[in-house]
Amino acid sequence: MDLTLLEQKFLQLSWKLHPDNFVNAGEQERELSLKKSSELNDAYRALRDPLTRVEYLLEIEGERKEGQTKQQAPPELLEEVFELNESLDELREAKQSGGDLIELKGRLESAEDNFQGKLEEVDSKLESVAREWDGAVDAKVDTAARKQIFADMNELLNRRSYIRNLVANVRKELEE
Repeated sequence: MDLTLLEQKFLQLSWKLHPDNFVNAGEQERELSLKKSSELNDAYRALRDPLTRVEYLLEIEGERKEGQTKQQAPPELLEEVFELNESLDELREAKQSGGDLIELKGRLESAEDNFQGKLEEVDSKLESVAREWDGAVDAKVDTAARKQIFADMNELLNRRSYIRNLVANVRKELEE
């Protein structure tokens, strides 16, 4: 998707639909202008951000598969997740017993940085799959190819959600 073209089109439509252009119109037209202007702003925000765009695309296509199964650690992260959970347990125990927190917090901060990097990798892959989708639309690919792209999008979004939750849990423990 050409973001410059998207922004130009947004600005054109935004000006055309802006409620100030309907000050002297009837109430129904003013309300419609406000509604359409709001919808345009929402659409622009969704389309310009690759992550939000992928989520929206899956939603409108009825292909989002989040929460249908219990979220599991991606297989290649199992060992790191296990170590992270052990460190979180050790930190909780140390907090309760008044133990030394400096080393544990350092280990968790390092793990947080590591998982934050993994989150950035997933975001990059999501941007790539969004470009893949754009190419597939332009090429008018068949249903099987579309389904595979949707599956890839879902897998990446679920992975992102899992990693984001890990990072949030670490941050929460470090802040307490």
